[in-house]
Amino acid sequence: MTHEATSGAAAAGTTDDTRIHEPELTAGETETLVFGLDRTRAQFAWKTGGLDAAALRRPFPPSTMTLGGLLKHLAFIESLHAAEALTGRSPGEPWESVDWDANPGWDWESAADDSPEELYALWHGAVAGARTALAAVVADGGLDARWKFTMSGGEPPNVRRYLVDMHEEYARHVGHADLFREAIDGLVGEDPPQPA
Repeated sequence: MTHEATSGAAAAGTTDDTRIHEPELTAGETETLVFGLDRTRAQFAWKTGGLDAAALRRPFPPSTMTLGGLLKHLAFIESLHAAEALTGRSPGEPWESVDWDANPGWDWESAADDSPEELYALWHGAVAGARTALAAVVADGGLDARWKFTMSGGEPPNVRRYLVDMHEEYARHVGHADLFREAIDGLVGEDPPQPA
């Protein structure tokens, strides 16, 4: 089920699929952890979906955060963490071209220059890439598979840590999106409405 914004004309391609696929209550570890991440993704999609440029660029003082900034930031986190933990490849563009030392907040700030279509496409693409990479790693080595990137301690974490870290990142930012969206058009609720 999708939710269209009431704050302005939503452009085509800016409304997300927010279906939550509940596993059995006795599901195993992998299915339960993936469900937890996908549920927070669906909540985030609902809270940010269907908005026009003005709504995506609106700050909420004293914070300078915007919903567009959240979309771009989470697209970056999806791409970066999938690269580090799952594929061992570069996170790709637009991230590779950024001088992160000179522009540490680039993902947040540059979102104001992007159209809703660009922001939603960037996030959708990052999520799709991460899901594909995770499915391949889980099929090959399960949750015991090790990250492709070694942390400062010298030992790469397992894929469980990737799932927990990603869920935590979303849970934190869904809280922001929840408050911002309510201020924009009054949308409230924990989970998006689901088909009967």
